[in-house]
Amino acid sequence: MSTVAAEAGRRSPRVALIAPSLPGPVWVLQAGMFVNSLGTGLLMPFLVIYLHDVRGFPLATAGAIFGMFGASGIVAALGGGSLVDRLGARAVFLGSLSLLAGSYALFTLIERPWQGFLFMGLAGIGNGAFWPSQSALLIAATPPERRHAAFGLNRMTVNLGLGIGAAAGGIVITTAQLDGFRLLFFLDAATFLALALAGLAVRRPAPCAEERRGSYRDVLGDRTFMAFVLLNTAFVTAGYAQLEAGLPVFAKHEAGLSEAAIGAIFLANVVTVVLVQLPAVRLLEGRRRMRALGLMSVLWAAAWALVGLTEVWGAALVSAVSITLAVIVFALGECLHGPLSATIAADLAPEPLRGRYMALSTNSYAVGFALGPLAAGLVLGLAPALLFPLAALTCLAGGGCALTLERFLPPAVRVTPSR
Repeated sequence: MSTVAAEAGRRSPRVALIAPSLPGPVWVLQAGMFVNSLGTGLLMPFLVIYLHDVRGFPLATAGAIFGMFGASGIVAALGGGSLVDRLGARAVFLGSLSLLAGSYALFTLIERPWQGFLFMGLAGIGNGAFWPSQSALLIAATPPERRHAAFGLNRMTVNLGLGIGAAAGGIVITTAQLDGFRLLFFLDAATFLALALAGLAVRRPAPCAEERRGSYRDVLGDRTFMAFVLLNTAFVTAGYAQLEAGLPVFAKHEAGLSEAAIGAIFLANVVTVVLVQLPAVRLLEGRRRMRALGLMSVLWAAAWALVGLTEVWGAALVSAVSITLAVIVFALGECLHGPLSATIAADLAPEPLRGRYMALSTNSYAVGFALGPLAAGLVLGLAPALLFPLAALTCLAGGGCALTLERFLPPAVRVTPSR
């Protein structure tokens, strides 16, 4: 039994629910992630407002600049994964954070749209390289049997930071003034440097005993992994992307809710994730992962069914209650999906190609967040009442595919390790 597992065995179940037993460097890294998520929450919800209201760019141009972040990130993740396998996770981690800090600091100097595209493209490159390196660094710092706890803690700290940061950002920006935004940009840049310092607490991973060779062709040839990537893309498209892109528009224009009510609804989602994530990690231990993903798909489908019922009930108050309940149920599914998707990808990745595997895993989110809003816009424009029933059916179909995929997973990957 590892030292970490032995320590966990001496702790009471109640303590383990609150503070999972993980190595010290993992906690330091997650403290840095929390600070960095605060910075992201401070800025990201207001970035288009800055470009449009403060810098005077047309709304379409501001939206296109924002989209540059995701587009450049998808390409950069592939290069970042290769660099992780060649240079090591920590080097890429520190380099990507430095690029992100510099890019957001430069946003204070924007005067022309081309500058916005350039600086946002640089930030997207940094973000694309950041996520596979962050995942690889977290994997290297965590014993294999505790990866699910580490990724669960990661998800909780990021959600908590984003929620608090968004609330604080709204207070700082009481009006769309340049000085307030400058403060947010410099604060956000500083949080990237703080996370880089936290990354120094993780020892440089030892060189892989196997020869470092291979390419994305080897990753693409792993049919089980690629099937999981496609499955996760479907979950992100029908799940997270609809929560962030489809639900706010539907709630405002179809259910008649105000912006304040929508903000309160999303706060309920964040609070649920923060409260439930660590207990959910503990409950996953010793259970079959694909069955848990199947349960997640049922929860998400139930959530979207509750949203769809607002078309039947009509009354704004009832709709608000129904959608609030829906995002809480959805959050319960999130608490299953986060640690499961990350650890399945990590456990399927051979060490010499870990960076490339995690890059494709990262891009399953990026592609899903690109496809989901597009699908939401098309369906909401043609038949709004169909969006969430279709999303629910997609989630259920994904759950069925997850159960089918289980037989192709290596036996060691099928069950979440228990203490």
